[in-house]
Amino acid sequence: MRGDLHRLRTVAEDLDAGRRRADAARATALARYAEDVCAAIHHHHSREDEIVWPVIERSAGAAVDLTDLSDDHSELDPLLERVRVAARAFAGTGGAGGATELAAALRTLSDLVDEHIEEEERRIFPVIEKYVAAADWKAMEKSLRGGDPRFELAWADRYATPDEMAHIRRLAGPVLSLLLILVRPGQRRRQRLVFGS
Repeated sequence: MRGDLHRLRTVAEDLDAGRRRADAARATALARYAEDVCAAIHHHHSREDEIVWPVIERSAGAAVDLTDLSDDHSELDPLLERVRVAARAFAGTGGAGGATELAAALRTLSDLVDEHIEEEERRIFPVIEKYVAAADWKAMEKSLRGGDPRFELAWADRYATPDEMAHIRRLAGPVLSLLLILVRPGQRRRQRLVFGS
């Protein structure tokens, strides 16, 4: 999530500064990609609020206070909408302008997401390890699924470490290899169009 958010931010900042150009096809692809990233971020934080936080609170009780992390989540939705609107506006120009607001919106969003995820990892992972039973964690992981599998599979393929990918393969079974074969060519074309590489 963070990796592609940073990449989008860099592309938008480069477009705004005139270091890159975008024709109509690239502007449209960039806007769609930004919307997909926003949808994935929304799915992630919504599932945390609906599924993860209640499990952690039941397990850890008074040992955890998730208020500030939930407050971050409430800040995200308006920022996600700001990125969506700016991306659509940029696509509407056919790449001829409008990258200033998109770059600013992505900068604000990526800064908040970075800070939020770093705080989650620092504070929540130790609580999960200490208080959440393995069976509860496993049940929770199953219920977290539900985003766009093509998009999230491409993220896993791009950003997962070899150990993480091995774990994903064990969970998904042989169908994962087939899905990767089917998804990779289209995702590579999309990446080249959006990011230029």
